[in-house]
Amino acid sequence: MFLMDAFNTSMPLPFSYTFTITSGSSTTSSTHMNPWMDVRIWSKLPERLLDRVIAFLPPPAFFRARSVCKRWYGLLYCSSFLELYMQISPRHHWFLFLKHKPLKSYIYRANSTGGGDNSRVNSEGYLFDPYDIAWHRLSFDLVPSGFYPASSSGGLVCWVSDEAGAKNIMLFNPLVGSLSQLPPTLRPRLFPSIGLTVSPTSIDVTVAGDDMISPYAVKNLSTESFHIDAGGFYSIWGATSSLPRLCSLESGRMVYVDSKFYCMNYSPFSVLAYDMAANKWSKIQSPMRRFLRSPGLVESRGKLVLVAAVEKSKLNVPKSLRLWSLQDCGTTWVEIERMPLQLYMQFAQLEAGNGFDAVGHGEFIVIMIRGTDKGLLFDICRKRWQWIPACPYLGCDGSGHEDVELRGLAYEPRLATPVITLLN
Repeated sequence: MFLMDAFNTSMPLPFSYTFTITSGSSTTSSTHMNPWMDVRIWSKLPERLLDRVIAFLPPPAFFRARSVCKRWYGLLYCSSFLELYMQISPRHHWFLFLKHKPLKSYIYRANSTGGGDNSRVNSEGYLFDPYDIAWHRLSFDLVPSGFYPASSSGGLVCWVSDEAGAKNIMLFNPLVGSLSQLPPTLRPRLFPSIGLTVSPTSIDVTVAGDDMISPYAVKNLSTESFHIDAGGFYSIWGATSSLPRLCSLESGRMVYVDSKFYCMNYSPFSVLAYDMAANKWSKIQSPMRRFLRSPGLVESRGKLVLVAAVEKSKLNVPKSLRLWSLQDCGTTWVEIERMPLQLYMQFAQLEAGNGFDAVGHGEFIVIMIRGTDKGLLFDICRKRWQWIPACPYLGCDGSGHEDVELRGLAYEPRLATPVITLLN
């Protein structure tokens, strides 16, 4: 209902059927790939079977199918269908991209009149399907101004207030337009790193970073966590802990892998790990930390992966973009991929030293060049690199996007997230 453009176009349902012709002692079978099913067959299929077929549709096809009849339109509000959907719907390892403006524009937003065009820079998002290499557009009009997207999990996008002070956090499902708000954090902060993980029975949010309300204040790095689950246990920012000394937490993003949140530390580069069960932070040395540029952490197929450019100016090692995977021991990195040299030369020419951001989901990793709408898609299973086609919706409203770049989140579109009812 809150989907736009490609989600709303009409399209025949992609079904095929087989019929059998019997003549004497011979039998001939023929399969027709006509997208329209014979009404004599279609009309007699049981509703429970139809519901199972519809539950397997990807979100764009589901929202197109809702225009077929009144009953299909109401499936989005049918509890029995949504329960079936939660049980059998396949996972979609997609990506959600949103417009991003430099951090300084938020820091000094209070000095501008009404926030300028920053106030609604994220009124819409762009959903990227890496399987079909297709873009779709989503609306975020229900999210009030003054919030920025920080994380995503379980079909929910976490929005955080950008004003200094106690942080207000909202969880928004853009497919159905549900919006829920968490209690504000207890400590005032400026731009902390946010971690979110949503399971079928629990919600965990971790806020870590600066306990300050001014970019000129002295940093006091700490963590506070929010937990709620279906078993009746909850902790409303009750769990707190300190980060290791001499941290420089600037990424603003956490990656969740196997009951831990991970984030980058700067100067020098290392990886910080937060064990939620033990409520404890630890530091992991990153590979080739003295020669990394634009390092970023992503989750891919249940593993933590570090993506970075490697530049050794004084050694006979070619510049490259590499991927390392953190092994089960939790301290050792193994290089798993290196961008082909010819492709890296093209990438480096477009990137021009401005940096890049990486985001992973399932078997895919997307690398977006900062200051542009250009990016690369890497299929970690097939070991295949390809350029992503430009998003067709950028600037189509006439506002232009010269000063806006795309930042991505791993996003799994879900028609329902029942655990969100615990917040109510």
